[in-house]
Amino acid sequence: MATVKEFRNNVRPNWCPGCGDFAVQASMQRALGNLNLEPENVALISGIGCSGRISGYLNVYGFHGVHGRSLPIAQGVKLANRNLTVLASGGDGDGFGIGLGHFMHAVRRNMDITYVVMDNQIYGLTKGQHSPTSAFGFKAKTTPAGNIENAVSPLQIALSAGITYLAQGFSSDVNQLTELIQGGIEHKGFSLINVFSPCVTYNKVNTYEWFKEHTVSLDQFPDYDPTNRAAAIAKVMETDGLCTGLIFKDDKKPVFEDLLQNYPQEAYLNTKLEMDQGLFDELMKEFA
Repeated sequence: MATVKEFRNNVRPNWCPGCGDFAVQASMQRALGNLNLEPENVALISGIGCSGRISGYLNVYGFHGVHGRSLPIAQGVKLANRNLTVLASGGDGDGFGIGLGHFMHAVRRNMDITYVVMDNQIYGLTKGQHSPTSAFGFKAKTTPAGNIENAVSPLQIALSAGITYLAQGFSSDVNQLTELIQGGIEHKGFSLINVFSPCVTYNKVNTYEWFKEHTVSLDQFPDYDPTNRAAAIAKVMETDGLCTGLIFKDDKKPVFEDLLQNYPQEAYLNTKLEMDQGLFDELMKEFA
């Protein structure tokens, strides 16, 4: 039975010292270890950006895809082998910029995948341009006079599109983040764990201190019901999206895989690739 240690490898992350992504990596490893999963039964698909490196830093099957396309690849992996625990990851630019369309469709499709987004409100890999989640007025290299676009709200989009597990964590709280990722993996359906993961090099506004001052934990609201979608939308709007914890969960909606007609319970990987000789001969006649 695997432990947290077995989800670590010898690859040293090239993230900047103090980057919030280190805590995301540690939380994912802890969540997988806590669930007693085996590394050979887990696949992690990532996109492009600093966050995209994470698929090489965990001792599981990893695939570093193209920009904004981690979710289509992850869905393909899940369809090919439904027995795998499939995670996808990326940053706010990757997931909510070029990948926003894929995100919407993944949410409404509700495949059994866990999506972890490292949201730092800036493009760090390309040295500091504003991102889809940068606030109005945010100054960056591409917006020296201040951002004139409204920020994308991934929480509101996810809730409106019908997500069945939605949580938000903060890199400074590894225990809560581990618990949220673990819950997302255990949930049967599509789950998003959006993580406030500060970029210490290029974002001097949304720092660790800023998030500690501005975020509020849903644990402070004992009457909050995470199974009530309308209440979740109201709470996200009330807190301007700066809440952490389990925001919404729906265990009743069927997953995409179970609705597919003639979709085998056995992974295609284990399907015998044999063909009846008569059928083979008929097919060959078409190429004669």
